[in-house]
Amino acid sequence: MSQDPRNSLGALLRAADIEDHEQVLDAANAAIKADDNDHVAKHTKVVALLKLDRFDDALRVIGGGGIKLQATCVLEQAYALYKTGKLEEASDLLEATGLEKRSLCHVAAQVAYRAEKFHETERLYRQLLDTDAANEESDLRINIAAAVAQSQWQGIPSYSPGAVPEALDAFELCYNMACGELARGNTTLAATLLQRAAILCDNSDELTDEEKKTELRSIRAQQAYLFAKIGKPSSALEVYEMLGPATANDGRDFAVVTQNNHFALEPAGNPFLRQRKAESLMASAAQSSLFNYQSNLLTRNHLIIDLGAFKTQGVAERTERILGQTKLPSANPQTNAASVINAAAHAQGLDSKEGLRKLQALAAKRPNDAGLVLTIVQLQLQQKQAGVALTTLTSFLNLLEGSEDASDTDVRFSPGLVALAVSLFRSQQREASAKAEIVKAAQYWQKRPSHSVPSLLLEAGVELMRSSNSDDLLLAGSSFDKLFREQHGSDVASAGLVAAFAASDAPRVRQYADQLPPVHDLIGGIDADGLFAAGVAVAQSSAISKKRPAPEAANADRATKRRRRKPPKNFVEGKTPDPERWLPLRDRSSYRPKGKKGKKRAGEATQGGIVKEEETLGLVGGGGVKVEKAAAPSSNSKKKKKGKK
Repeated sequence: MSQDPRNSLGALLRAADIEDHEQVLDAANAAIKADDNDHVAKHTKVVALLKLDRFDDALRVIGGGGIKLQATCVLEQAYALYKTGKLEEASDLLEATGLEKRSLCHVAAQVAYRAEKFHETERLYRQLLDTDAANEESDLRINIAAAVAQSQWQGIPSYSPGAVPEALDAFELCYNMACGELARGNTTLAATLLQRAAILCDNSDELTDEEKKTELRSIRAQQAYLFAKIGKPSSALEVYEMLGPATANDGRDFAVVTQNNHFALEPAGNPFLRQRKAESLMASAAQSSLFNYQSNLLTRNHLIIDLGAFKTQGVAERTERILGQTKLPSANPQTNAASVINAAAHAQGLDSKEGLRKLQALAAKRPNDAGLVLTIVQLQLQQKQAGVALTTLTSFLNLLEGSEDASDTDVRFSPGLVALAVSLFRSQQREASAKAEIVKAAQYWQKRPSHSVPSLLLEAGVELMRSSNSDDLLLAGSSFDKLFREQHGSDVASAGLVAAFAASDAPRVRQYADQLPPVHDLIGGIDADGLFAAGVAVAQSSAISKKRPAPEAANADRATKRRRRKPPKNFVEGKTPDPERWLPLRDRSSYRPKGKKGKKRAGEATQGGIVKEEETLGLVGGGGVKVEKAAAPSSNSKKKKKGKK
């Protein structure tokens, strides 16, 4: 008599160690064939399919199993949707179900991470860390560090407190923190953390030799990227050459990223061969699961390489398709980068003036294109037309400010455009206009979500703190208060609040002042006496004065620039110089003329020579002129003969 399939499945599941998932799947299929209403067998089949990485099959079983099976397999369905890249469906399912269970919260964090919602990922993992995380505290800290690092790579600052480097005991945590510091630009600490991660990985007892090699390849690749960032491309190329081609254990994403970075550091050669390599790299990237900022960077590199291969028409068409899919103006860096490359494609082969005229004509057709306007401003600045560049930018800002669309005004007060306007105003010595721009931007973001503009609020607050106007100080305090609330207690925002309200409303900021570090801790390593002895450094004014210098200052400058006269070649120290050394050569006693004419002239010019007499003849109307007096007739001259009478 054959055994009941349901009993066989139950016995198999009760086994202490089940490694053969195919066997479990066959037993579950047999039980379902015997009883189609066996939901336990169907649930077991779904789990077995997930273990075998057959996620699409698992979704089909859940979808055809009815409402009861779907209610039972919420975790399995969300995980299968996550693994198949259906992130929106997974997020909607988890949101509808709720995250009361710890397992669902884990899957929700993974979905948010893959969807590049890194702040949400960090929040979920911190929630798990704060609630009974005894057995997974290390893994949660590693995941939190990864989410923070990804936020930094996206350009979104995270103010979460990090771990102390000396307390790091897991190579994954060291690696993730190194990535975060590298994204912040702190290359020194990143290098230390990467080196520590490599040592911990190599000394780990939990990894096999093959697993150590795989993990160390990722660490070495990040070290190569670090070398490239600090200006050591030769060292980076050496590391990439040492890594060699991608292995079977390397993920497809790792292979694409390392190939791109290696390719970018190679010396520029034949542009058409580079274009062929870029095509191959893009084909590999299409089959990988890169994050958006990574795939966007690959696309940008591909477009630039195509420009180098003179494929301007194709680049212009592709970038115009990208711009056509996005509403302009946009603050998205990728959209504006596509706009800049499109401008380069239109102006390639033209000189600076002709290219500028071509782009200005293009801007008349696309007046809301921020990337195109910034390209025109850059070209005008290169041609020493700062005033014209400022006029171009202010005209564009006024156009956006007058729009009724809220997204247009968000772009108008984006940190990059505001910073550029302030910089150009100050280059033209228009400090009042620069301050007015800062005030308008700070006021605009007071009543709007400012998660993407914390740098603008911070710089606006610091700038307005220098003013003695009470309204400016109040606006600075409001900016710091907004930063403090949205960044959950930032030390910089606390210090700004104290500085803004200390004089006018001290009780309001007393709690923030108590949380700041003591002053003696901040200045403990500063040599005050050395600083006083060194004096105060004064920045040189950028303004060029057109006034003439004062006469005394001009004479002083001339005196300092006067060069010291060199001694003659025959100068002998201690010997009395010739007293006639300053006289002309012909006036010296040692002068001996050559030739008859020279001797004659010398005789007339010396004592004892013939002195020519002069007389003055009067002129009609007054005055006179000196003429040489005629010589008297000689006494021995012949007398005139008398004529005959």
